[in-house]
Amino acid sequence: MKNQIIEQSKRAKVFIKSFVKWLLIAGLVGLISGGVGTLFRMAVEYANLLWGSSRWLVYLLPLGGLAIVGCYQLCGMQSAIGTDRVIGSVRAEETIPVRLGPLIFISTSITHLMGGSAGREGAALQIGGSIGTHVGRLFHLDEKDMSLVVLSGMSGVFAALFGTPLTAVFFALEVISVGVIYYSGLVPCLVSSLIAYKISGFFGFDLEIEMALNLPPATALSLLRVAALGVCCALLSILYIFVMDGTAELFERFLKNPYQRIFAGGLILLGLSLLFSSGTYNGAGMPVIFAALKGDAQWWDFLVKILFTAITLGSGFKGGEIVPTFFIGTTMGCWVGGLLGLDPGFAAALGMVGAFCGVVNSPAASMFLGIELFGSEGLIYFGIACSISYMLSGYYGLYGSQKIMYSKTKAEYININAK
Repeated sequence: MKNQIIEQSKRAKVFIKSFVKWLLIAGLVGLISGGVGTLFRMAVEYANLLWGSSRWLVYLLPLGGLAIVGCYQLCGMQSAIGTDRVIGSVRAEETIPVRLGPLIFISTSITHLMGGSAGREGAALQIGGSIGTHVGRLFHLDEKDMSLVVLSGMSGVFAALFGTPLTAVFFALEVISVGVIYYSGLVPCLVSSLIAYKISGFFGFDLEIEMALNLPPATALSLLRVAALGVCCALLSILYIFVMDGTAELFERFLKNPYQRIFAGGLILLGLSLLFSSGTYNGAGMPVIFAALKGDAQWWDFLVKILFTAITLGSGFKGGEIVPTFFIGTTMGCWVGGLLGLDPGFAAALGMVGAFCGVVNSPAASMFLGIELFGSEGLIYFGIACSISYMLSGYYGLYGSQKIMYSKTKAEYININAK
């Protein structure tokens, strides 16, 4: 009995020691992530405001692209380094240069300032990964702990940018390896995420989207309509990934030099911006997302946004793919939902979470996103849309280094990269 008590005491000390360690380390990561994430959010929002009031900045897109490539090469980094490398670092397949954080901060701000079509969460993951790497080196963490501190950095900056702490936690845990969640990272990610979220809130930043939905009664017919919309989300996510990957491949095939590639992309975007002179498809497109959630969207909005985003990111401009996913998901959902007999605003919200799930293969994070943005009353609908979109989107994903560990159709270990 005495030996058992001693053994149990030793085990308890191990868990308590680990808990305290991550409370302190993840707390520090959260403080830094919250501050940097808030500053980054300010910079991107200010860049969008400047572009909105000075549309002539779009003429500088090609020059802005050259500046982005120049910054990366001046720092001895290839322009292609991005979110995939952060994901690889969690599995110890890659290392993240600390200078990646400042570079993606500056280059994403340039993209938004000049009207490029991009989001900011790709930058959030890269900045967060850079912060986690720096803190991990400061504490001389081993390889396994470095993975967890990188995840906590990703969660922290994501939470500061979007005001969705639980989504940030589960997105970081799920996006690395589909079918396997690193539960050992739950406490570090949650601590970092909550602290960063509170810091962002202290400076006046909260949820960008927060609204109640006009929910239908949970009849068999309404559930079938939601399921049909989930199928559309899966198809949309595959289309989006195909176009994104195909556009990047075309740029790389015909323009080997990164300066030529991004300059050409800037010229094409300039031409498209003059053609669609309303500015609807430039920048993050948050006004269009809000309009779609209120039931107002054009059927072609999501198609044109895919084109703008594919050229922006495929040619070498920096930013993220997720806010454009929200744009295409809400506008498609608004239009298709109306055809299916659903309330267009409600369908737009389903389209947002369903498309998000389809492109990042993160069903739990997608359901939490729906809850944090629109309330828990719609959970059953979010669950249906996300589950169907997750399964039918196959093994496609925005991030090529994402591992699909288990099959989506049977209990089978497959361990393949997302296509």
